[in-house]
Amino acid sequence: MRKHRLGATLLAVSLSLGLFGCGGSDSSTTTTPATTNAETTTAEATEASTTAPEAVDNKYFVTEENVRLLGRTFYDDATNVRWLTYSASGVEFEVTGVSLDIVLYGDSGAANSTTDNAARYAVYVDGERVVDEQMTVGAKTVNVFSGDEQRTATVRLVKLSEVASSLLGVKSIQVGKGTITPTADSNYYVEFVGDSITCAYGVDDEDRNSHFKTSTEDATKSYAYKTCELLNADYSLVSISGYGIVSGYTGSKGVKSEKQLMPLFYENLGYCPHSGGAYMSADVAWNFERQPDVIVVNLGTNDNSYTGSDAELIEEYRLGYIDFLGQIRAKNPDAHIICALGLMGDQLYDAVESAVASYSEASGDTNVSAYHFDPITADEGYAADWHPTEATHTRAANLLAEEIGKYLN
Repeated sequence: MRKHRLGATLLAVSLSLGLFGCGGSDSSTTTTPATTNAETTTAEATEASTTAPEAVDNKYFVTEENVRLLGRTFYDDATNVRWLTYSASGVEFEVTGVSLDIVLYGDSGAANSTTDNAARYAVYVDGERVVDEQMTVGAKTVNVFSGDEQRTATVRLVKLSEVASSLLGVKSIQVGKGTITPTADSNYYVEFVGDSITCAYGVDDEDRNSHFKTSTEDATKSYAYKTCELLNADYSLVSISGYGIVSGYTGSKGVKSEKQLMPLFYENLGYCPHSGGAYMSADVAWNFERQPDVIVVNLGTNDNSYTGSDAELIEEYRLGYIDFLGQIRAKNPDAHIICALGLMGDQLYDAVESAVASYSEASGDTNVSAYHFDPITADEGYAADWHPTEATHTRAANLLAEEIGKYLN
């Protein structure tokens, strides 16, 4: 069935731009770029790194009329900037022209950022990655291609790193002697609700003793993104490293991390808590305008650091899971919900199965199921902080795509 293009019409429309200052030391700092830190980058070798002003026939703002939106994004009417939030959020369009430039904005901390927390992004032309960079300046013009001959291509810009560390703004798309149009929506739409596994934490660093950096996250290598590639489905990744259902990651069993909970932020545009408390708050509500066909919940790895094998704490997780299923169903009345767990340990999988059964019995909602991932194997190796390598993500995607296919009409 055909769905409406994913939008970001928010219930709260009067927002301070400072709300998006993730990465800055002052939560009141706005996302207006530091123009003294602007730069231009080139995707392909050309005679000029930027398009001469007289050659730019058309400049487009990043609206639904001009591009297809991927994942949860926000368009700020005051500045005409499209902000990319969660992992793999982005835009896609078809361009015909002699040149293509994309003007990017960093959040308030971009100009002072390091590779540990700066937004990482990629640009694809006809499926080939031609740009892979991080946003460590206030503003940047990326020359995707330029030349003498007009060409037609499909272009996709994707934020590779997660929301909690940084945001990425797209100010405009400039085309020399040409136009852009949005690509078509896919027939299916799958939402993933998860943690660092879904974010592809550390996937580009296959040293299990390494730690978090946005420079080693690549959401296009995650099982979620790969699954949707196999299904030719649109996607949304609602995931933050360290987050759980009743507790985020904690170094001590029984000591709860009470703020790193996906149920607190699932209904919002996103959450960016980095430094000084600047984040997208509960006032910024996601509208759920486009309804997913399937929702995959992959949460419990961080909860397990809290519960351990304690029966009482596991029961707390189970009951919290039941509540979260009700919350998801209230916003998505028709989606099939798959409750998955196991890639980084399946100690809580029995609790997931029990939660699904209890929820279905109490609510009468049978459009929900449990799915077990086999844990990482030594042969597949380990990425940073013992996370899945791309090999594990690929294995999981192949299996999950088959499972999801059962529920697509």
